[in-house]
Amino acid sequence: MSRFFVYGLLILLSCHPPPGATSSFTPQEEEQIERFQRYLRIRTTHPDPDYAAAAAFLLEEARSIGLHALAIEFVPGKPLLLISWPGSDPSLPSLLLNSHIDSVPAEPSHWIHPPFAAIRDAAGRIFSRGAQDDKSIAVQYLEALRNLKAAGFVPARSVHISLVPDEEIGGADGAARFAASEQFRALNVGFVLDEGQASPTDEFRVFYADRSPFSLIVRAVGAPGHGSRMFDGGAMENLMDCVEAIARFRESQFDQVKSGSKAASEVISVNPVYMKAGTPSPTGFVMNMQPSEAEVGFDVRLPPTTDLSVLKRRIDEEWAPNIKNMTYQLIQKGPARDNKGRSLATPTDESNPWWSAFKQAVLASGGKLAKPEILSSTTDARFMRQMGIPALGFSPMANTPILLHDHNEFLMDSVFLKGIKVYEHVISALSSLTETSV
Repeated sequence: MSRFFVYGLLILLSCHPPPGATSSFTPQEEEQIERFQRYLRIRTTHPDPDYAAAAAFLLEEARSIGLHALAIEFVPGKPLLLISWPGSDPSLPSLLLNSHIDSVPAEPSHWIHPPFAAIRDAAGRIFSRGAQDDKSIAVQYLEALRNLKAAGFVPARSVHISLVPDEEIGGADGAARFAASEQFRALNVGFVLDEGQASPTDEFRVFYADRSPFSLIVRAVGAPGHGSRMFDGGAMENLMDCVEAIARFRESQFDQVKSGSKAASEVISVNPVYMKAGTPSPTGFVMNMQPSEAEVGFDVRLPPTTDLSVLKRRIDEEWAPNIKNMTYQLIQKGPARDNKGRSLATPTDESNPWWSAFKQAVLASGGKLAKPEILSSTTDARFMRQMGIPALGFSPMANTPILLHDHNEFLMDSVFLKGIKVYEHVISALSSLTETSV
């Protein structure tokens, strides 16, 4: 029996409740789950995401609901889908729901089910790369709009969905170009919902800011020498001084997390990602020669409250002082301030009517909200916040282990369906806001 036959059989069986099981869901809900599985089976993983197949599926679904849908290519071969539901008062700033189409790779040998088969097991777990990050919310957006339209709801504000490429590799050819485009400006966006993360508790997590990503590359030079010699100023010695200084700083930040005084997203993280040094030989490296050059790289993440000038001064004076023959590059990998120089953070208090409406809608859906957080990583929301537009990261996945980018990523069928209902409440509330202050 070929593995392709087995793979196809698994997909066929997973389109319905497991054999012998009686579904507790309505036929409509089973159809929603099946549409989710169909989207998951489209391989949109890097380095070669099948954007064409994903776009065809999503555009067909949007048009079947009666929504206006088109594909825009800021870069050839990388479609960005824009789906719109016009409001009764198009003069009001619109609501934008964002989700990315692409996913990170998966290693099938580490999965209990094939990572692109979207198998639904007897417990209701749907296994697939992208189940949490973040194909679920794209389908939930569409299904929520399908239900709202069927119920006769008419939004006051226009509602748009943007389904974008390349978020997992930085978003430069996707959301970044979109947010800077005339097409985006024409939408008159007032508020954005983007992806969040799963919550292991019964409270939904919500994120009002992302940490800003930087790359720090430190290079050291020094006189070469025989491996047996002990002398000052060698390249490796200087570089190790740098690594040790950064390690002490990292420990001081991590101690705050371990003590509970700060969340992981509220501190500066500096994590080593590579080191280059040594003189190559046919069998590896020359072991009796100290090199004249050495280099180390770090992934750096800064909370929006960080003063970048203070970090640069620390690098200049402590981590990579040029008196020790070290130079460095601190490479910013996205916006750190909005177009008016303000922190990329969305207010989560009564000063922000969007927040108040969002919070009340989640509670009205029967959900609970955890304390708003800064996201440890980054999302496309930063490009919207850069334009001065308030944005929240939110994925309605309570009582769910955090498995984005992990082996055996899954989402429960019941959690997926609950998320649709949550979005119905949230979208109807936000699109009905008529306050002149928003």
